[in-house]
Amino acid sequence: MIIYDVTNIRVRYYDTDQMGIVYYGNYARFYEIGRVETIRHLGLHYKELEERGISMPVYDLSSRFIRPAKYDDLLTIRVTIPQLPKTRFLFTYEIFNQDGQLLNTGQTTLVFIRTDTGRPCSAPADLVEAAKPFFEP
Repeated sequence: MIIYDVTNIRVRYYDTDQMGIVYYGNYARFYEIGRVETIRHLGLHYKELEERGISMPVYDLSSRFIRPAKYDDLLTIRVTIPQLPKTRFLFTYEIFNQDGQLLNTGQTTLVFIRTDTGRPCSAPADLVEAAKPFFEP
């Protein structure tokens, strides 16, 4: 299982509503920040995958709000990849504030798609190889 923490995501004023609480739709963006950095941590980049003709659209997204994130909070996004990617790529998220309080949990599933055909494909072999050591006993 891969666990990666992305830190120093500061809640900006534009992330919040009139009450100074993070607008719920912004959590998808926080997930994306964590997801992109986790893939980068594995030695790959979204841009490189796209240049190779592979896109990864979000197939589904779920989110659970436990406590509100507020203006000027410093967030840590913990990303977990619970299984090796195949044609789908599952990510889970936990978002904490600077006091270590769990604010939000979520999950996204992405699908590997060939951009030339628009059809699902297998995860790139180099991505699977980069992730394998985190799943071996």
